[in-house]
Amino acid sequence: MRKKGLLLGLILTLAISVLAGCGKDDNTLKVAATSVPHAEILEFIKEDLSKEGIDLEIVVVEDYNIPNRALADKEVDANFFQHFPYLEAQIADFGYEINALTKVHIEPMGLYSKNFSSLEDIPKGATIAVPNDPSNEARALALLHNNGVISLDDPANSRATVLNIVDNPKNITFEEVDAALLPRTLDDVDGAVINTNFALQADLVPIEDAIIIEGEESPYVNILTIRNGEDDREDLQALSDALTSESVKEFILEKYEGAVVPVN
Repeated sequence: MRKKGLLLGLILTLAISVLAGCGKDDNTLKVAATSVPHAEILEFIKEDLSKEGIDLEIVVVEDYNIPNRALADKEVDANFFQHFPYLEAQIADFGYEINALTKVHIEPMGLYSKNFSSLEDIPKGATIAVPNDPSNEARALALLHNNGVISLDDPANSRATVLNIVDNPKNITFEEVDAALLPRTLDDVDGAVINTNFALQADLVPIEDAIIIEGEESPYVNILTIRNGEDDREDLQALSDALTSESVKEFILEKYEGAVVPVN
């Protein structure tokens, strides 16, 4: 009898789960996102989407391995947490049939200097510090490549180092430094390429103090991601429009003070 009771309880539980899934409001748009800044930005547009008849449900997830799997498995309608290189790596590793719908913002890397205010002012033979870890060094060198400071053999190489520089017209010397220590080098070098979080800790304001800064051309732009073939869904297009609206741009600039920069 006890086994029958347990079996009945299991059946009832499964039935409730199925009914709950079937009872999902068609107007609900479920989006997986990491808490900062992605979920905060989604929370900001929630009321605007509600006026269009869309109930935005934000699923906060901090484990980067979950959102793309949840999207591919149709547990959510979209996700907002990653940049292009991460998305491409996930597709290559797991075969997810997902794609980027919209570029939203970037947490930019910039070139800073205490002595010079433009690239033209940086003299020949100058010394520039860059991060010494593989991912950030490649990203820093790509920034310099994209702004004509150097040329790389392959600017898309996510593992590039100073050894991949093929043209250095100003004969710049590069010092590879721990990323967290880069702000401290500004007194001793002509310039340093610094991640935004470390720049802010040193009271630098990226959009004001950086000589050059990553923009929309950077592959590290954070994106809204959806399943393949769903680009024309009206609710996803409304979400895309809301994330790239003027009000969201103003919100990002005011709230994050240059740590996060809109790209549209």
